[in-house]
Amino acid sequence: MKAIRRFTVRPVLPAELGALDELAANLRWSWHQPTIDLFRDVDPVLWELDADPVGLLGEVTPARLAELAADTGFVDRANALRDDLRAYLAEPRWYQSLGAEVPRSIAYFSPEFGIAAALPQYSGGLGILAGDHLKSASDLGVPIIGVGLFYRAGYFRQSISREGWQEESYPVVDPDGLPMRVLRDPDGSAVCVVLALPEGRALTARIWRLDVGRVPLLLLDTDIPENAEELRGVTDRLYGGGGEHRLLQELLLGIGGTRAVKAFAALEGRDEPDVFHSNEGHAGFLGLERAADLIGEGLTFDQAIRVVRAGTVFTTHTPVPAGIDRFEAPLVERYFSTDLLPGVDVADVLALGVEPEVAEKTFNMAVMGLRLAQRANGVSKLHGEVSRSMFNALWPGFDADDVPIGSVTNGVHAPTWTDAEVTALAAAKLATSDTTTADWTSSAVTDADLWALKRRMRGHLVTDARSRMSAAWADENPGIADPTWFRDLLDPDVLTIGFARRVPTYKRLTLMLHDPERLRALLTHPERPIQLVIAGKSHPADDEGKRLIQRLVEFTQGADVRQRIVFLPNYDIGMAKRLYPGCDIWLNNPLRPLEACGTSGMKAALNGALNLSILDGWWNEYYDDSNGWAIPSADSAGDGAERDALEAASLYDLLEHQIAPRFYERGEDGIPVKWVADMRHTLATLSPELSADRMVRQYVENLYLPAAAAERAITASSFQPARDLAAWTARVQAAWPSVHVAHVESGGVDATPQLGEQLHVRAYVELGDLAPDDVKVELVHGHARDGDELAGIRRLRLDLEAHDLGSPATFQGTVTLDRSGSFGYTVRVVPNHPLLATPAELGLLATA
Repeated sequence: MKAIRRFTVRPVLPAELGALDELAANLRWSWHQPTIDLFRDVDPVLWELDADPVGLLGEVTPARLAELAADTGFVDRANALRDDLRAYLAEPRWYQSLGAEVPRSIAYFSPEFGIAAALPQYSGGLGILAGDHLKSASDLGVPIIGVGLFYRAGYFRQSISREGWQEESYPVVDPDGLPMRVLRDPDGSAVCVVLALPEGRALTARIWRLDVGRVPLLLLDTDIPENAEELRGVTDRLYGGGGEHRLLQELLLGIGGTRAVKAFAALEGRDEPDVFHSNEGHAGFLGLERAADLIGEGLTFDQAIRVVRAGTVFTTHTPVPAGIDRFEAPLVERYFSTDLLPGVDVADVLALGVEPEVAEKTFNMAVMGLRLAQRANGVSKLHGEVSRSMFNALWPGFDADDVPIGSVTNGVHAPTWTDAEVTALAAAKLATSDTTTADWTSSAVTDADLWALKRRMRGHLVTDARSRMSAAWADENPGIADPTWFRDLLDPDVLTIGFARRVPTYKRLTLMLHDPERLRALLTHPERPIQLVIAGKSHPADDEGKRLIQRLVEFTQGADVRQRIVFLPNYDIGMAKRLYPGCDIWLNNPLRPLEACGTSGMKAALNGALNLSILDGWWNEYYDDSNGWAIPSADSAGDGAERDALEAASLYDLLEHQIAPRFYERGEDGIPVKWVADMRHTLATLSPELSADRMVRQYVENLYLPAAAAERAITASSFQPARDLAAWTARVQAAWPSVHVAHVESGGVDATPQLGEQLHVRAYVELGDLAPDDVKVELVHGHARDGDELAGIRRLRLDLEAHDLGSPATFQGTVTLDRSGSFGYTVRVVPNHPLLATPAELGLLATA
């Protein structure tokens, strides 16, 4: 019999255990191992069920609480950890050493946050990345406020039917059973944000607050009595529902989230954010809400957009156009033809989402995000290149290299994803519990230490996999004992390969099955067997992805391979924390270049696993021939089938001829010396680079600090610079059709130019109604390739020589020929203003 309602009754702890409440209320416990150990010691069995302090304290017996309250050693330990947490929250950290010209506050918006298994508000990499961003920001002292939605059913729970088909269920999350609380006014009433909707309706959301270390995370929730029934379900599920439902979620995230931040800052007496960071396009409407506020202060829409852009950072995680949220333009028009944003004209809104060179009337969230942010980035170097090409049409005439989208390669939060045994080894042998700065090259850690560590973690994975499979069997076959062969599922001494991620088709879950007989031979090799531990969820609407899972599950059920390959259902944070450390190899074989970053392999590397991957995402820039293997990409293949065949063959060859032999090549002491050397190299070189601390520092230094400086500059003197920039921009845009390079002269080199000679260039530029200071004239030069395309480009700004009334302006400059080979050059003209971040910002260009 099922309950019609469920809720959590929180216990009243003995006074001696008051520290436990304080420790449970802050999500720092999710990555602070001493606190985790404390809660585990309350009741190890209950802890292993959920790894959730609030749930644990609600389930533990009064007798056990009394016993702990009488244990002075436990009480002293809890009080010491509470005092440590208080010091962590208050003490200056890295960010506080940067000086006065830093952002006072930064708002970080994301549709999902993966912080702990107990808080299922994530679907995959985007959410885990957002959670890691908050955790490292906390550790570094960066004053971020996280903003998202509270999904009552989170993302789905996955099970696999007897036919191998993915099935979804949506357990309801009880917020009272989580370390979160409703944001309240001093009179005790819940703080709410309200959005005006068509037909005179209104969407109201309350605000939950969670503390992620030093970082407050605000989650908006529409499941409240103030809403009509259909609107209470706006925050029902992560990525649930279709067009209008998704639009409502994104309006709430962007517009409602910005209002929530403002209310929170006022309530807490905090500074409002100087910088707003949109993690993907889902939160893009935040810029329009900010513009509406500025219009209320007397600015025009164009002036307000200049202010918004200056302080906004946009991160794209999407390597393919199909992955971008798009809405039908009439639907967007309907929602903004209301009082939703006073002072903002619906035509201005629609213009922000128009895709260049696309005839359909759609509204593109990523395009709006880029138009509302002066600074944008991809999440790996390769993804930055892909993004510059993908969005090139927004800056017509500019080469892809000029597109103002940089890159900050993702990182992962080391204290969260590094196994406690790795941390313990570093503490015992290298005198630090920070595995990202530990000297893994030191002889203090022996090969035997590393090999024994990996063997233990592999054993933990095997135990966990068997337990999960038994639990899944019991759910699917109640009352029937699980098969006896489950007891021998996997082997802690066999080369273990992990593969876990979302299951869209481009990630190619079943590439390993391209030649089933060859895979079978690798799994059952008599001297050098391998075993595969696989997990992943397909989107509920993606039947093709579900068919891939089904095909894989069917293969795993073969009697000859079922102990060597397993698909674990319901991939989540809890599973991942066993899977990454327990693997020797992490496999990744997407279609290049469709993987934006791929952080799962990073987490494995932090635990000494080697990567086996297509050179895509982060692996493209970090692979060095000693930290794993690169699967060659068959980019020139005739079609997808041929490409799959070639890349699968390469995968099998690497496993058979390089990876398995190296793993099983042992010395007299039973240690694979070359393999352990690669483990050591991986830990030493990748641990600092793959850390989210490195990532967050880069965001601060390369994006947040410049954005804050730009915001200060454009808002000075009661926004006068914004007014001036908007007027200047309008004048330049109106005059630009008349701007062109009339003529270019050159001289100073012989008929056969030689190194060291100087090329003198003079360009005659028609400026129309513009002044010379309104433009920058550049000599663009480099190696001339086929079709006269320039490579290895350099730019030299040309100096104004003369500008006589009625004549073209003359600009001149000199370049020294310091590179041999083919040489080519051209002249370009771009707008010039000190408040522009890049020459391409306005999308205006004139070339010779």
